[in-house]
Amino acid sequence: MLGLYPVAEVRAAEEEIMSRVPAGTLMQRAAFGLASECARVLRSVAGRVSGSKIVILVGSGNNGGDALFAGARLQERGAGVRAFALADRHHGDGARALVRAGGRVSLATAAEFPDAIAQADLIIDGIVGIGASGPLRDLAHAAVIAANDSDALRVAVDVPSGVEADSGAVPGDAAFRADLTVTFGCAKPGLFAMPGRSWAGAVRVVDIGLTEALPPPSWQVLEPIDVLGYFPAPAERDYKYSRGVVGVAAGSTRYPGAALLTIGGARYAGVGMTVAFDRADGVARDAVRAYPDVITTGQDPRELERVHAWVCGPGLVDDPANDHPVSDLIEVLLQVSVPVVLDAGALGVVADSEGLHEAIRARSARGAVTVLTPHAGEYRALFGEDVQAAIESGAIVVRKGPATEILAPDGTVFVDSSGTPDLACAGSGDVLAGLIAGVLAHTGEDRLDAGASAAVAAATWMHGAAGRLAAAADRPVLATDLVAALPEAIAELRRGDWSW
Repeated sequence: MLGLYPVAEVRAAEEEIMSRVPAGTLMQRAAFGLASECARVLRSVAGRVSGSKIVILVGSGNNGGDALFAGARLQERGAGVRAFALADRHHGDGARALVRAGGRVSLATAAEFPDAIAQADLIIDGIVGIGASGPLRDLAHAAVIAANDSDALRVAVDVPSGVEADSGAVPGDAAFRADLTVTFGCAKPGLFAMPGRSWAGAVRVVDIGLTEALPPPSWQVLEPIDVLGYFPAPAERDYKYSRGVVGVAAGSTRYPGAALLTIGGARYAGVGMTVAFDRADGVARDAVRAYPDVITTGQDPRELERVHAWVCGPGLVDDPANDHPVSDLIEVLLQVSVPVVLDAGALGVVADSEGLHEAIRARSARGAVTVLTPHAGEYRALFGEDVQAAIESGAIVVRKGPATEILAPDGTVFVDSSGTPDLACAGSGDVLAGLIAGVLAHTGEDRLDAGASAAVAAATWMHGAAGRLAAAADRPVLATDLVAALPEAIAELRRGDWSW
């Protein structure tokens, strides 16, 4: 897992390490890592470093120094490096190192600046660093616009200029649009939160020796190797019940397709069986027609001991054809001991009922897992704008949207890194809710702990992976495409050839 650290924690760690190492050590480590990553991307795209034209945009801070020292290393490897200062002062030692290596340092007002930008193979953004806030102005603003309009590869130093490191906010009307951000010591939240994520490109963390001085991270991002553990292949001695059974209470005469999408997501989580709860409205019968392996039941969920997780709510509304009011069904499900995922129609009922909020808190107190999956409007109905209220709800809360966040009761926040705008389609959330329940059932994560929260984050990651796969070759994506893409997305993860 990749820990995300706010600027205050990074600064404290840097100060602690700098008190024990020679002056300039951290900057040299950062410059070495930055130069190595720039060389890597140049080789991957142009096949060479020598002969490449590199432009460095230099501000007055230390990340300008990182960029200048990295530029000196790249100049020594045969690149032609030109640095343009955007402020009256810049890192003197870094500039002298670049000049000694054969590079050039000029003011960004120089007449050749536009031509240098236009002819560059690689542009390095060393304008402002992680401590910056507010919009870019004057020369910095103009330089970023020119860089973004060029055809060059673009590499940001620590964080793209114009993006706030803690929040991902872009206060002005422009930020450096990086193909790659090389960040030092640890990753920062703004590189994964929106809109910062859309400006950061790929993120590479360079180890500069901060790890021992950093506290355990409260924000995390799952990497593919972490997700893989929640999608294991069947073991030799597995049978259908040992692989997990998911109960699905979804769909209605008004929204019958929601049941199919939810079941579709659950079935591909690796479970051995999916059970459709029959509310006597014909939806469960239709589900069996679509998926012959699904079984149906109208039995009280509290008596179904072989069901290892439930999902309730997608497309679920009260109507005269239903024998079970939604509120009663939710109340019953919150009495079971296994994980319960509440989505869509169930969330509206919970938002209007303090009794159900209390039932979720009671489940949390006894270690049972409840997952809520609200989109922005549902989140406001449940918790207002208060993140702490969600964390203290007793549930694992999947706050859906760009850069979906998974808020765990222990205060950990997982920021999803795989989501894509292609997921913004009707029924996408139904697939996700089913997939989350399926992963919890399949992996046996039935206690409210770090493993359950990570399992929910892993399911969310895989949902995004299916979206990216479904959108290959710029195809439009429907929720049914997500269900169809899940098997291949899981196969690619297991093969280790996930390419995006």
